[in-house]
Amino acid sequence: MAKRKPPASGEAGEPLLRTEEYQVMARRYRPQQFKDVIGQEPVTRALVNALESNRVAHAYLFTGARGVGKTSTARILAKALNCQKGPTPTPCDACEICRSIATGEDVDVLEIDGASNRGIDEVREIRQNVLYRPSRSCYKIYIIDEVHQVTPAAFNALLKTLEEPPSHVKFIFATTDVNKIPVTILSRCQRFDFAGIATARIAEQLRRAIEGEGMEADAEALELIARRAGGSMRDAQSLLDQLLASGSDPQNKKLTIDQVQHMLGMANDERVLAVTTPVIERNPQKALQIFAQAMEEGLQLGDLVDQLIDYWRDLMVVNCAGLEAKELSVSARHRETLTQQAQALSLDTILAGLDILHVTKSRLRNSGHGRVLVEMALVRLARLPDLVALSQLANWLAGGQTPSRNNAAPTSRENADSAQHSFSTPFSQGAVPTSSRTNTPTLVRPDGAEKKNLETDPEVASFNRQREVSEATLPQIWQEVLAQLGPILAKQLEKISGVAISAPKTLVLCFDARYNLQYEHCREPTFQARIEEAMRRVTGQSWNLRVESEGNGAAALPAAAAEAENSQSRYRRQRTEVMQTPLVKRAFELMGAQIVQMDESFGAAPTGPPNAEETPELEEE
Repeated sequence: MAKRKPPASGEAGEPLLRTEEYQVMARRYRPQQFKDVIGQEPVTRALVNALESNRVAHAYLFTGARGVGKTSTARILAKALNCQKGPTPTPCDACEICRSIATGEDVDVLEIDGASNRGIDEVREIRQNVLYRPSRSCYKIYIIDEVHQVTPAAFNALLKTLEEPPSHVKFIFATTDVNKIPVTILSRCQRFDFAGIATARIAEQLRRAIEGEGMEADAEALELIARRAGGSMRDAQSLLDQLLASGSDPQNKKLTIDQVQHMLGMANDERVLAVTTPVIERNPQKALQIFAQAMEEGLQLGDLVDQLIDYWRDLMVVNCAGLEAKELSVSARHRETLTQQAQALSLDTILAGLDILHVTKSRLRNSGHGRVLVEMALVRLARLPDLVALSQLANWLAGGQTPSRNNAAPTSRENADSAQHSFSTPFSQGAVPTSSRTNTPTLVRPDGAEKKNLETDPEVASFNRQREVSEATLPQIWQEVLAQLGPILAKQLEKISGVAISAPKTLVLCFDARYNLQYEHCREPTFQARIEEAMRRVTGQSWNLRVESEGNGAAALPAAAAEAENSQSRYRRQRTEVMQTPLVKRAFELMGAQIVQMDESFGAAPTGPPNAEETPELEEE
C-alpha cells in the first residue's frame, strides 16, 4: 500500500508545522557582552581591565544569589578569551567559537554541574584532561556551577592542579553558597561577589523584553514582578514568561497589574490597605473580618504576609526618611495614606510590628495552622501598645509626672528618632511601672485605670520580692523549687546527695555515683534551664546551676559550704558599697531599680599605682 504524501505546509485544512522550538525568555535575553550584564558593573569592569592589561588569572570564583548573572558572565569571559579576534573584552559573537560557547556546545569550554559531578573520580578525570591542549582555541576553560556541592575529598584532589594549572587552562567556579567552599580553594581563586539586582533595573529590563515580544505592560505590573523576583533577573524573566503564557489575550496584548495580582494570588493595594488600616486603628475585629474575606477570594497566606511585611517596611522608611525614600512597595496613589499612618506611629512601634510579622512568616513554613498564625499576628499588631522611650520615662519620673495615654509614647517622627532605647512592658494593656522615693512602687495603667500594689498583686509580685538565700534557708527554698518543677524532674532531683551554694548566685547539685542516669538527665541544658527558672521564681533572683557527680564534685560539698559562707559575707559587703554609689542611688530613687546581679570584681582596686595622666579629675558641682 502506497504511503500518503504529507501535505505541504500551509495547504487548506492542514495546520502549519512549527519547525522552531520555543526558547524561554531567560535564554533569549541572556547577556552576550560584558556591557549587557545588568547590575554587576564592578565585576565586569574588573574583568575588562584584566583582559585589556593581559592580567587574566588562572582561576575565578563568582559568588552570589541565583539568577544574578554568574554563569552568563563566565560564558562571556570564555568567549573573550577564546574568540578568534581575542583575547578581547568585546568578543565578536559571530565566529564559530563564540556561537558554540553561547549555546554551551564548545569542545574547549566545558560546563560542569557541581551537584552531579561532585566526587573524586570526576576530579581525577579533570586532572588528567587538563594535560591535553585545547582542540581549536587558545584556552581550555572549565566552568563548574554550584561548586560548593563538590565533596571535600574532591576539593583536596583539585588543590594542586588549581594552584599550578597548565598555561592553557582556566577555571571559573560559580556558587550560591561560598561559605561551604574550603579556604584552601578560596585562596587559589580571584573572588568576585555578584550583588542582587535593583528592582528598578529589573523592571527596565522586563520592559525591553515586553517590547521585544510585541506586547505592552503597565509599569506597576512590571514593578510588581521585579519585586517578586527578589533581586534575581532570571526569576523575573521566568515569571514574566509564565504570566505571558497563562494570561495573554490575543485580542488584548497588554499585561495589567490586576492580571499579575490575580495570577500570583496576591492582594492588591486596596486590599492590603483594607487589612492594615483597622490594625493601625487598633480595631482587631474589623481586621479579622477583612482578612476572612481575603481568604475567601483565594489569597495565599504566605504572599499576604509578605505584602504586610513590605507595607510595614514602607511605614518604617517613611517614618525615618519621608516620601523621598526609594523603592516603596505602595503605589503612588496611596502614598498620602502611607505618610499619615507612618506619622501616627512611633518608630519603635513600627519596628515591633515588623518583628511580629517576621516571626509569623518563619512559623508559617512549619505549621499546619497558617490561618491561625496570621490571625494571631493581626490581633497582636492591633493591640500593640506604643513603646515608651526609656529616657522619656526617666524624665517623667524625675518630674513627678504620671504616665497617661496622652503622653504614653512619642507620636511624631522627630520624637521617635530621639528615643535611643525603648522597652515594652510585660503587663497587659501597656502598663507602666513607676515609683517614688518614699511611696511603695505602684502599677499605673496608661488609661488612668486602677493602681495596683507591686507587693500584693500576684501578677507582678515576682518582680518585687527577693528572698535571702543562705545555707540556713536553702533547704526550705529547695523544697519550694521542687514543688515548682514537674513530677518527673522532681523525682530525678530526689536522688541528689546534697545541694550547696558554691558562689554568689550559683548552686551546685551533687549526685551519688549510683545515680549516673539521673545525673546525665539533669545535666541537659533544657532541664538545667527549668531548674534555674524555678529558682528565680521562688527567690526573685537569677541563679546559675552546676550539676556534678560524686567523682568530681560530691566530696567538695563541705568545702563548697564553707566557701559559700565566705562568699555570702563578701557579697553582702560589696552590696552595701554598691548601694552607696551615687549613680546607683540615683537609679533607685528615679526608677525604683533593684540589684539583680553583681559581678564579683565590682569595685576591685586596680593593681599598681594609678596613672595621673589616665585618671581624669572629677569636677565639683
